[in-house]
Amino acid sequence: MKIASFNARRFGLKKCTDSKVFPIITKIVLRYDIIVLLEVFDAKEKAAKKLVEQLNSVCKDGSYTYVISKPLGRNDYKEQYLFIFREDLVSLKEVYQYEDMQKGDEDSFAREPFIVRFESKKTAVKDFVLIPVHTTPKDSVQEIDELYDVYLDVKEKWGTQNIILLGDFNADGSYVSGRKMNTIRLRTDKCFHWLISDDKDTTATNTTDCSYDRIVVHDDLMQHIVPDSAKPFNFQQDYKLTDEETLAVSDHYPVEVELMSGKGKKK
Repeated sequence: MKIASFNARRFGLKKCTDSKVFPIITKIVLRYDIIVLLEVFDAKEKAAKKLVEQLNSVCKDGSYTYVISKPLGRNDYKEQYLFIFREDLVSLKEVYQYEDMQKGDEDSFAREPFIVRFESKKTAVKDFVLIPVHTTPKDSVQEIDELYDVYLDVKEKWGTQNIILLGDFNADGSYVSGRKMNTIRLRTDKCFHWLISDDKDTTATNTTDCSYDRIVVHDDLMQHIVPDSAKPFNFQQDYKLTDEETLAVSDHYPVEVELMSGKGKKK
């Protein structure tokens, strides 16, 4: 089972009506059984519905559906988290919006995680949680560190540590230095595995080489990860796109990982 996170750069109805961009986005999403799109602007859910309709018109062996967060942000600028998934492979078990009101650390996130728990029909692990985040660059060290508190909240609320944290962490470059990385609890706690390493470029622009986008897995789930399956998906290379065509889609690559099937093989 393939899972991904993709900062789709201001994803909304405009991109879904672009005859050049929309087919590429559709092709990317079709690679995955579950994908969370970040930087989504779709308060009326028109883009989400249009994308799912298109996916289901071309997907012959499954059916896609979605769940989306409310618009999140501290001011007029608000984004959403959009999960698209194959309902023939997983079912939505529970969702909740992290409150971000921890005493002493209120409002740590610009866009607090929208947490989704899935029940899987095909993988060895039958129950797992996805915690997405799109940090604000200037606050990325604090926000990544606060993800540890989100993990503790999920653990207490749902009694599971089958957890994947994923998204655009802005976890590199001038935003998060190596020294600052060593202050982040999600990094220093050996129970967590950072599957997208610091030397992977998850950006689609030629002027950057940064591991902004990450996938972090708790130890309990690590045994169910297909070895070496976590990586950025360079859609420009795979689809033979020009720089202009690529950046019209996004300035980020998706990051992906695979869960083992019930028989211990990738699925």
